[in-house]
Amino acid sequence: MPNIETGLKDMMEIDGAIGAAVVDYSSGMALGTLSSTNALDLTVAAAGNTEVVRAKMRTMDQLGLNDAVEDILITLSGQYHIIRPLTSKKGQGLFLYLALDRARGNLALARHRLKGIEGVLEV
Repeated sequence: MPNIETGLKDMMEIDGAIGAAVVDYSSGMALGTLSSTNALDLTVAAAGNTEVVRAKMRTMDQLGLNDAVEDILITLSGQYHIIRPLTSKKGQGLFLYLALDRARGNLALARHRLKGIEGVLEV
């Protein structure tokens, strides 16, 4: 079973990955980060994306949607940012965050790989 550090390394092996984090969205704190660039402050990204996750969870609750968020995609002109809340009992309250270079990455493959990493991640 991969731990957080191994999970982050696996996320960074996804084609086009430029930054990865495992984040606690109750506190907004990253439990671990890994990046291939200094241009992306993953601490700031963790806190900012926590607000995105909280807002979506709140909205779903207000709408009475009895469903789970698989992932949240933020599309920038040069990057994809993928947020994937963990669904396991142990992983509840956490999300995976992956920043992907659009020119080098494949969004469908990245989503598929994140799902696989989530499935075996031991937190």
